[in-house]
Amino acid sequence: MKRFSSIAALTALLLTAAACGDDSSSSTEPVDGVPRAIISLSPTATEMLFAIGAGDQVIAIDEYSNYPAEALEKPHDLSGFEPNVEAIAALEPDLVIMQDNKIQEQLESLGIAVWVGPAAASFDDVYAQIEQLGAATGHIGEAAELVGSMQSDIAAAVAAVPTGAAELTYYHELDPTLYSVTSSSFIGEVYGLFGLVNIADDAQPGNDYPQLNPEFIVEANPTLIFLADTKCCGETPETVAARPGWDAIAAVQNGGVIAMDDDLASRWGPRIVDYITAVSAAVAAAAVEA
Repeated sequence: MKRFSSIAALTALLLTAAACGDDSSSSTEPVDGVPRAIISLSPTATEMLFAIGAGDQVIAIDEYSNYPAEALEKPHDLSGFEPNVEAIAALEPDLVIMQDNKIQEQLESLGIAVWVGPAAASFDDVYAQIEQLGAATGHIGEAAELVGSMQSDIAAAVAAVPTGAAELTYYHELDPTLYSVTSSSFIGEVYGLFGLVNIADDAQPGNDYPQLNPEFIVEANPTLIFLADTKCCGETPETVAARPGWDAIAAVQNGGVIAMDDDLASRWGPRIVDYITAVSAAVAAAAVEA
């Protein structure tokens, strides 16, 4: 997804995307004026809305939207995975935000505008979605400011890593059954900012979310292990060190097992900056150790 070079182009896209029927990009129906009753069924979109100042326009969120704290002051029992058209329509929203388009046609048939923001595949996708939400909710300036600050903060986090950090290897853990990610995934692109080498890249060609086996990981001997299963599954550096044979891995021996926030690892909103900052600190420490 490309960045939009002008507000005019962005607005035109917002008014025509739904008619184009492109499921791979964000879309919305034309909205008369600024929406005042927004429902968000996407945790990432919820974070974006509050970050650009549209939180007061939100009337309800899905059950997994848990940030920021003000969001939880809204009703938060709707399902984003199995959305109920009747329950949504009963709240009389003028804009519904979702991660996929499974009930988009039904909502639009009721006269309810819909914006769809699929999982980002790149940073350009992230920035474009923030800008689109800004235009759709009347917060164009705040969205542009947020994108600018994110870009500056990310650049600073990358610049903070000393030379010599490139070529360090890593393993990103999605869950204790050893599902991981490749460099082609969005979170893999985050690690790519630092030149890290992903041990999962050649595990299962064509699969961005391969399941590795313990022997493969031990033999790959990653310098860093990032645990994105701390909240869901209680994984810690200590539980990793206790796995059979894992005490021989460089990351375990040198304090390179990093407990990350599951939510930050799985969302592509403004707090991806916090995730990148945490990666930056881990990489810098590993570079010094190396």
